[in-house]
Amino acid sequence: MEKIASFTVDHLRLLPGLYVSRKDAVGDSCVTTFDIRMTRPNREPVMNTAEVHTIEHLGATYLRNHPEYGKKTVYFGPMGCRTGFYMLLAGDYTSSDVLPLVRGMYEFIRDYEGDIPGAAAKDCGNWLDMNLPMAKWLAAKYLKEVPADASPEHLNYPE
Repeated sequence: MEKIASFTVDHLRLLPGLYVSRKDAVGDSCVTTFDIRMTRPNREPVMNTAEVHTIEHLGATYLRNHPEYGKKTVYFGPMGCRTGFYMLLAGDYTSSDVLPLVRGMYEFIRDYEGDIPGAAAKDCGNWLDMNLPMAKWLAAKYLKEVPADASPEHLNYPE
């Protein structure tokens, strides 16, 4: 079998960033999959499930309520390796196009106070596995490592 595209990326050279993972045609439309890489694979510790779960709840809430991208958000969720998240948007986008959206999402997570949306037994299958303080810390780390004027190595996969 052929390797899938995400397994051909050099994870030893990958930095925290915002990458276009793939673009898929769905009927007459395009769906762009983004790799939101939060930690350096194989160099930094992976994120624990509680903070990943918290980022997932807050990130999905932010994206689905966004005035421009809410109806374009197909999916937001964690990578199995726990080094980042996938965000799927209906449309043909570049990393630069959505960098303000992703930075806004991480600012929302960094600054979030209160009850985590969907963190109740009737709303979530593992509602107790949440860690808001660590999610906020990781969001702040991402915002420092992937600046608003991100350089190409934070927006394009290594060659």
